[in-house]
Amino acid sequence: MIKHRGPISGIAAWKDDYVLTAGYDNQVILWDYRTKTALARSWHDHLANQAVFSPDGKHVLTSSSDYTARLWSVPELRLEAVFNAQTDDVEMSVFHPEKELVATASRDHNVRVYDFRGNLVATFAGHTQDVISVEWAKGTDELISSSDDGTIKRWSLETGGLVGDLDMDGVETDTIAISTSGTIYAGNDDGELIIINGDGRDVVPAHDAGVKRLVLDAARGLLVSLSYDRTMRLWETVESGLRPRGRADLPSDVWPRSCAFAGDSSLVFATFGATYRSYDFQRERWETDEIAGTGGINAVVPHEDSTLAVGDAGVVWRGEDVQARTGSLCNFLTPVEGLVFSGGQLGRVFDALTGAEIHRHRSPLNCGVAFRRDGVQHVVVGAYTGEGLLFRIPEPGKAEFAGELPLHANAVKGVAVSGDLLFSVCADTSATWYRISTLEKVETIEQAHDRIANGCVGLAGGEFASVSRDLRLRIWSASRLPQVVETPHTHSVKCVSASDDGDLVATGAYNGRIAIYDRLASEWVSVQRPTTAGISSLAYHPDEKLFLASSYDGQVHRITV
Repeated sequence: MIKHRGPISGIAAWKDDYVLTAGYDNQVILWDYRTKTALARSWHDHLANQAVFSPDGKHVLTSSSDYTARLWSVPELRLEAVFNAQTDDVEMSVFHPEKELVATASRDHNVRVYDFRGNLVATFAGHTQDVISVEWAKGTDELISSSDDGTIKRWSLETGGLVGDLDMDGVETDTIAISTSGTIYAGNDDGELIIINGDGRDVVPAHDAGVKRLVLDAARGLLVSLSYDRTMRLWETVESGLRPRGRADLPSDVWPRSCAFAGDSSLVFATFGATYRSYDFQRERWETDEIAGTGGINAVVPHEDSTLAVGDAGVVWRGEDVQARTGSLCNFLTPVEGLVFSGGQLGRVFDALTGAEIHRHRSPLNCGVAFRRDGVQHVVVGAYTGEGLLFRIPEPGKAEFAGELPLHANAVKGVAVSGDLLFSVCADTSATWYRISTLEKVETIEQAHDRIANGCVGLAGGEFASVSRDLRLRIWSASRLPQVVETPHTHSVKCVSASDDGDLVATGAYNGRIAIYDRLASEWVSVQRPTTAGISSLAYHPDEKLFLASSYDGQVHRITV
């Protein structure tokens, strides 16, 4: 049976005929819209991020973390071209509205244009950080791109260069859409929609967290905005700007990363499950069919005499047995005195031992760490909106919310503790230190990494290690100076852990490779690839003297030096 085995990250639709999904299981699946039956399947070599139909519906274009975009025929999904000049993940690719050309947006900071035979036509360089979104301006040979550098740029295929540069006040803008009249709609990390007409701008406060995707149906004058505040908002595009048309809370299995208009009154959404979910925006009603969960694991930790693992389906596993169900994709596990903190896409903090809810936040949650302060255990949970949620554990099994620490201006990707210091790293490349005894900030280094930081771990004596998309391991001294170590990795490093004494540091990447660094010998002593799926988390098992590695293939791998 054809189905997804990892979260669906991209989705597209062609009238009321087809739906196309792209998943973190590397799969691209074409579905019959009317019956929701899978018709064909193809594969990328790594995560498939986004998908789109050609204007005539005869082709589809997919974007992947294997550094390629690919052109497929419909309905066979026969591969017709590979666009492979990128040197990092392709986040989005789009068809020219009239010509046999495609454009790609890549984390290598460039926008590229190819013809349908796979020939590179143009490369546009000028963004200083990852390019997340790209669109063709209607009726022209111009492209609009948005980037993590906080700018929107306009490029001309005719001149081969930059013809417009918009500063978005330094706020990351992940998504754009362009009307037939040339109006640009942009969604930023402050939850705002910015309407750009020539030199004029209007700002519409829209969401309580960052806007992750805008989808425009120009023919009907409708715009959808999706946010990590777990809402979908529908807008009418009018001469005066945007008029609210509808709003819906997202079901727990919907990933606000992608949606598409389908048929007369439907929206189809990416999910964390085996297939997509539909919403009728005329009746304001979600499809109620149960969507099977996927088996990917996002976190693993040793606990008591066993191991705990949790992932996309929100099921907490103790070894081979179900411990609890949270009802939400979860990203981390943090044991502390009778509790195990967990949480993820719903912004809810759970006790993974029981599935009970501890707290609700306005954005997804990514990481957690426990520490003792004034003789009492505490936990900090890192949020996508930059806060550290502080909890106090006054007695075993009981948690009290104690406030928020302003760690970063963007998504917190990792938190760690060493001595009297709390350390955190962020998607905007920054690193922050707090003094645990006073809960006061010690320092923030804004460009602590060259690319997005993905994780960190405490060592000993106030030292820390962190990893990033820049493929480097950083060992931070107690004086907050980094030793930068080149790694054996070729793909983004997702996670890091360390032995109890801090002598061994393990790193795991999105292509399944795990490398272990011996700090005393100053060398990489082990490089293994137990799976072709991504490594989602690492944890040291002190009793077995090895590392546990959870993977998006649903397995926990035991890694010895």
